[in-house]
Amino acid sequence: MALRFRHLLGIESLTTEQILFLLDQSKPFQEFQRYPLKKLATLRGKTVALAFFEPSTRTRISFATAAARLGADAMLFQAEGSSLKKGESLLDTVRTLEAMMPDAIVLRHSASGAAEFVAARLEIPVINAGDGAHEHPTQALLDALTIRDRKGMLEHWNVTIIGDILHSRVARSNIHLLSRFGCRITLCGPPMWMPAEMESLAPGVRRTARIEEALDGADVIITLRVQTERQHEPSLSPEEYILLYQLTPERLRRAHPDAIVLHPGPMNRGLEIDPAVADGPQSCVIEQVTNGLAVRMALLFQVLGTPADSPGEGTNAAN
Repeated sequence: MALRFRHLLGIESLTTEQILFLLDQSKPFQEFQRYPLKKLATLRGKTVALAFFEPSTRTRISFATAAARLGADAMLFQAEGSSLKKGESLLDTVRTLEAMMPDAIVLRHSASGAAEFVAARLEIPVINAGDGAHEHPTQALLDALTIRDRKGMLEHWNVTIIGDILHSRVARSNIHLLSRFGCRITLCGPPMWMPAEMESLAPGVRRTARIEEALDGADVIITLRVQTERQHEPSLSPEEYILLYQLTPERLRRAHPDAIVLHPGPMNRGLEIDPAVADGPQSCVIEQVTNGLAVRMALLFQVLGTPADSPGEGTNAAN
């Protein structure tokens, strides 16, 4: 039975059934990317507002492309040069966008909880494209799709996440999702970027500051983008981070021979990941980008499509 989605605000609030449903719905759109003519009329007449209050390249372009390939129009808002510079609030800005009658808003904002705040105050669906250090649900879904494609299933893998865990919405969403499928998750990075409360996010989560220990027996490795210079926060120099935490070919050999490597991008080559790993046979970086388009097409289809567009009747809303 098809599940209809009102919003997508995070992974934590989704059921396992809803996660699997979205992954399954993404499969036809993976195949669609191989077609010579990549254009559908499924959402013709619909408009998606892309409200990005933070810089973004991959996610913004991916959502815009997903909307266009489904036949929808995209209304792009970027904070730079907007009325936000004149002191306009988030709520006033999104209400102005809503008054232009889009059918959904894709929102990225630096404040954790921004998507939920907006969804509670607007009449149209809201999709979270990243809110502060809270969640990035579509990134976790595309990562899960990539893992399932490469490894054949999602269940019971040893997953290692390396980098700035504290500030990473990608890490949080992946922890929420992968733990649902019995994955054992090891977090690795500088101690100041791995607070103890991260272990309480889900069962089977542990922390270590030693990358060799984190990589032993790993099946899936997710390297995070790091900023080694954070104002008013303790940090590491680039040289220190490379020495202690860069994913190199030598370190990768501690993982299982068929382990795969993911990176959400943008990637700092030579800092968090060695170019030989980023471009090697175990890297899934390019697949992640393609799968992100499939996931976002599937999500927009589920949020904006009419019941006649897909089999079954809509039931549960994802809030």
